[in-house]
Amino acid sequence: MKINRMKKFCLLIILPLVIACTSSKKLPSTSSSNMFDQEAHRGGRGLMPENTIPAMLHAIDLDVTTLEMDMHITKDGQVVVSHDPYFNENITTTPEGKSLTKEESRQRLLYNMTYDSIAKYDVGVKPYPAFPQQQKIAVHKPLLSELIDATESHAKQKGKSMWYNIEIKSKQDGDGKLHPPVEEFVDRVMRVINEKDIASRTIMQSFDPRALQVMHKKYPGVATSLLIEAYDKRSLDEQLQQLGFTPKFYSPNSALVTPSLLQQCHDKKMKVVPWTVNDLAEMKRLKQMGVDGIISDYPNLFAQL
Repeated sequence: MKINRMKKFCLLIILPLVIACTSSKKLPSTSSSNMFDQEAHRGGRGLMPENTIPAMLHAIDLDVTTLEMDMHITKDGQVVVSHDPYFNENITTTPEGKSLTKEESRQRLLYNMTYDSIAKYDVGVKPYPAFPQQQKIAVHKPLLSELIDATESHAKQKGKSMWYNIEIKSKQDGDGKLHPPVEEFVDRVMRVINEKDIASRTIMQSFDPRALQVMHKKYPGVATSLLIEAYDKRSLDEQLQQLGFTPKFYSPNSALVTPSLLQQCHDKKMKVVPWTVNDLAEMKRLKQMGVDGIISDYPNLFAQL
């Protein structure tokens, strides 16, 4: 009788632990697992207006794992989703319904405008010849907080859990002109990410090593990705030496990817996710070579990989 009671007591203690361990194994995190990372560049700007909520929702409906987007800071300190620090003349319609010249667009810096003013501009109805398949809809540049609320709700309805690849669009000569000092820039973005509780599903990327250094020092639990331009001819070791640490992701222009570079990155336990690949044959070639993911303007192509 005492032995049977002891067995029951042990089962009561051990069984919940076994169940907990088993349950955790059923919830792999997409971008940190062995799954191929399929990223919608700016939400998939080949199909929808870039860096907008409709683009991100459309991408969620496709075969993507990660939503890629860009950040800037407004005059009133809010985090706005935008690739350019100004209103790009190729996609912008003013509140008066007019187009901008290149000179006029450069005068409309987001860092010098409050978000209330920014939200009056449209970035979705103007035809964009570079992306003839892009749907044209009336839409504004969203706040990051607004976008996350929409994508998290939509993904939940679809039974998905999305990753976010968020770029800090800073550069040294832009401090105080195009954006706040880099540490403040990073802190403002991270404040939104933490408030929305998506840090465990976020990759913070940048061409600016200073932004990643701030991330590594102040937010070490968040994955980082080093972006590399096609013209950067430094060796991988030289790039990482400047950065000062080894990030989880390495994201070069796709033209730089070679079997040798892949091997070097994998030896350092870095995942390689090149940008921006819009040709299906090239996607297949890079995937066969061994890249860990691809960033594309046409996330609809991922279904054919």
